[in-house]
Amino acid sequence: MIASFLSQHGQYHDDRYFRDITTIRMGGHIRHFVLPNTVDDVREIISFLKHNKIQFKVIGNGSNLICGESEFDGVVMCLKNLDSYEIQNDEVYVEAGVLAPVLANVLAKQGLSCLEFASGIPGCLGGLIYMNAGAYKGSMADVVKEVLVLKDDELVWMSNEEMKFSYRHSVLHDHPHWVVIAARLKLVRKPSEVIEELMADRLSRRRQTQPLDKPSAGSCFRNPDDGYAWKLIDGIGYRGYAINDVSVSEKHSNFIVNNGSGKADEYLQIAYEIQDKVKEKYGIKLVMEVEKFNC
Repeated sequence: MIASFLSQHGQYHDDRYFRDITTIRMGGHIRHFVLPNTVDDVREIISFLKHNKIQFKVIGNGSNLICGESEFDGVVMCLKNLDSYEIQNDEVYVEAGVLAPVLANVLAKQGLSCLEFASGIPGCLGGLIYMNAGAYKGSMADVVKEVLVLKDDELVWMSNEEMKFSYRHSVLHDHPHWVVIAARLKLVRKPSEVIEELMADRLSRRRQTQPLDKPSAGSCFRNPDDGYAWKLIDGIGYRGYAINDVSVSEKHSNFIVNNGSGKADEYLQIAYEIQDKVKEKYGIKLVMEVEKFNC
C-alpha cells in the first residue's frame, strides 16, 4: 500500500541507504524513499503518512545528518526535485530543493547579492533555512524575507520574524513536522565581478582550511559564546583522534570525517567523548550542530 501510493506521487525507491543520500556517507537501509515531483505531491504524501501514522523524515541534500545503521522502517522524503527559482526584481522565489551553491552562482552572474556566504555550503535552501545556516558572519536570517511552510496540511507564508531565527536555530526545530516548501530572499544589486571574486576567495579559504576531500557532515559542534569549537577540541588533544575509519580531521578539528567505511556509532562516540572532555577541562558544554536521526 505504501509503495503504491508513493509511486503515484514521486520517484519511489526501496533500495536506498542513508549512506547513499548523506554527505557523511553513513547509515542503514531506508524502507521507503521518495522524491516528490511537485508541492501538491508533498502535501498528499505528508497527509497520507500522518493519517496512517507512518514515521517519516524530510531531507534535502543530507549535508547535516548523522543516521544510524539500523533500518528505518518508515518513509524518507527528499525534496531535491523541488528545484525551481524565479528572480522577481529585488527578490528571488526559490523552492526548498535548490542547492545553495547553485543559486549563489546563478545570482552572482546576474549581479545579485545575498547568498555569497552560503556559496560553499553543500545544502538545499530548505535545510539552510531550517537550521539558519551561516558562514563568514552571514546567515539565512539576514536574507530571508518570508518562508512558505507546510504546517498542519496548510501552506502558510511566515515572515522573517515568525521564523524566530537565532544561532543555528529556527522555529522549525520546535515543530519537526512543519516543512519548508519555498522562500523569498532579499537581493542587492552589485557588480558580478565583485560578487564572484568574493565567492572565489571564500571557496579558496574553505579548500585550505576544511577537509573537503573527505565525506563529512560539516561542522560537528556549534561555536560557544565568545569562542571557537575547534580551539577547544585542539585543547583536549583530539585533532586527528580516530576510532576505526572515523576521525577528527587533521585539517579542521571541528570536522569529523569518514575515511572509508565509518559508522554512525563511531562518529557519535567521538563526538560524545569530545563533549565530555571539553566540559571536564573548560566547563563548556559543546552543542552538536549536526542532526542525529534513527540513532
